[in-house]
Amino acid sequence: ETFKQLIGETREPLPPRPGAVERYDHAYVRNGTASLFPACEPLQGWRHVEVTEHRRRTDWAGFIRSLLEGRYREAEKLVLIMDQLNTHSPASLYEAFPPEEAKRLADRLEIHHTPKHGSWLNMAEIELSALGRQCLSRRIARADTLARHVASWQEQRNAAAPQITWQFTTQDARIKLRSLYPSPQP
Repeated sequence: ETFKQLIGETREPLPPRPGAVERYDHAYVRNGTASLFPACEPLQGWRHVEVTEHRRRTDWAGFIRSLLEGRYREAEKLVLIMDQLNTHSPASLYEAFPPEEAKRLADRLEIHHTPKHGSWLNMAEIELSALGRQCLSRRIARADTLARHVASWQEQRNAAAPQITWQFTTQDARIKLRSLYPSPQP
């Protein structure tokens, strides 16, 4: 997940002219932040980003429940590959929902964490990078505007359905991350 600062203008930006980009004043109004929770299926070319007001355990739990009860309602297990953020655990489900519901949701998850300082191994980071470059690289003043921009980006990206072809092999991991992936003994 990531966040986006909500930045408003103190003066209206000058419109772009032919051959020139739109110009902004250096002064701005800070309107808080919004959190973005991404999910992607790298081989299907599908991604989903949810915009929330906060980055709390309960927000992550709500996002996971929406995946389990939405797109993956028929799936027995949902495999999650995530960084080791403190909110990314079944404990968040128990904080957000009654114990029976939290257990029902947690039983349908298979969680794998990327190594510390290994977020580059997380394919969602690739999608966050694309989102940042293609959608978030300008000032956005309000959360509802951000949600509309993200939904539009998501719709276009899903229509194009670019796949992530992961080429980092176990052999590569054993070289680059030898302390985490010891070589098998002969």
